[in-house]
Amino acid sequence: MNYRRDHRSSRSSLFNDLEEGSLRSSSSYSHDINEHDNDKAVESLQDRVIFLKQITGDIHDEVETHNRFLDRMGNNMDASRGIMSGTMDRFKRVFEKKSNRRMCTLVSCFVITFLIIYYLIRILSYFNHS
Repeated sequence: MNYRRDHRSSRSSLFNDLEEGSLRSSSSYSHDINEHDNDKAVESLQDRVIFLKQITGDIHDEVETHNRFLDRMGNNMDASRGIMSGTMDRFKRVFEKKSNRRMCTLVSCFVITFLIIYYLIRILSYFNHS
């Protein structure tokens, strides 16, 4: 606000005193004010550029972090895919032979029977406590 008052007073002195000497000194004062405005604008732009540079640096760091994370995740997925394909190959070998198929059927029947008995015992114990 004070700056505007100074600027207005310099304008009034410019138009009140029309002598050539005072006209030159007032115009140089006006020139100084314009340079001052320009300096403030340049400082403001510098602050904005520094702020934008910091933001872009932070964005770059975040992108690098995410890229490293995605690379590790991709490597882990490749390792998991290798393990799964090995497991599937083993299952194929087991089911290729007839005797192995019978053994797997026998084991699966045993596991299913065990689970049925386990759940029947839990259900019966639940009703006995009620």
